[in-house]
Amino acid sequence: MAVRALLSAEHISHVYRTPGGDVPALDDVTLRLSGESFVCLVGPSGCGKSTLLRILAGLLRPTEGRVLLDGQPLTRAQRRVGIVFQKANLMPWRTVAGNLALPLELAGTPPAERAERTRAMLELTGLEGFAGAYPGALSGGMAQRVAIGRALIHDPQVLLLDEPFGALDALTREQMSEELLRIWARHRKTVLMVTHSIPEAVLLADRVLVMGPRPGHLVAEVPIPLARPRSLALLHQPDFVALSEQVRRSIRPA
Repeated sequence: MAVRALLSAEHISHVYRTPGGDVPALDDVTLRLSGESFVCLVGPSGCGKSTLLRILAGLLRPTEGRVLLDGQPLTRAQRRVGIVFQKANLMPWRTVAGNLALPLELAGTPPAERAERTRAMLELTGLEGFAGAYPGALSGGMAQRVAIGRALIHDPQVLLLDEPFGALDALTREQMSEELLRIWARHRKTVLMVTHSIPEAVLLADRVLVMGPRPGHLVAEVPIPLARPRSLALLHQPDFVALSEQVRRSIRPA
């Protein structure tokens, strides 16, 4: 029996209207994300990956096609879908705890519940000792932990990640990948993550979707049958290397 998709895109196409003419960004993209799955999306720069994520988040209406959340049309942003961008976009005048609590404040969550959920998110993201720190005092990796925690604090069903570690140095990026694996193992959200790193995609995902050049369209799906839990120790294992090469060939066919 087929597993029902929690979030799906059906025949999504999108065209940007500009003074210089129409710019096609996506062409007939169909994908399905089942509950508690972790999917990574890779492809060449400019192929529409970020546009697709914004459409899936309800932040952008597609020119054609539709998005379904739990079987119902998604036409605007909802709390059930969280999104994290490459830049953390934290409010510099609010502390770490204040940034984490912001979605709960906007939702009118009672103060006692808000404090408890903020405390729990500080613990989950490993930021217990930085609750009173301001964003200017944080490293890039710590700022992205806050951004991920802020997206998770209202308990969305789906988490969309748009190259969240792209601005980090290589070592911090690897550490953040392990942190994300740990957080996902605790909460098991449905995740779709855009990344330009093939090893990162193979390390994190249950399957990797590959997009072709603009207008973006899906050209391949690579299942990742590596056992969980996973760690950076996998990176040089033969199975991991073979899967990375399979994804790479899908992006750059011979």
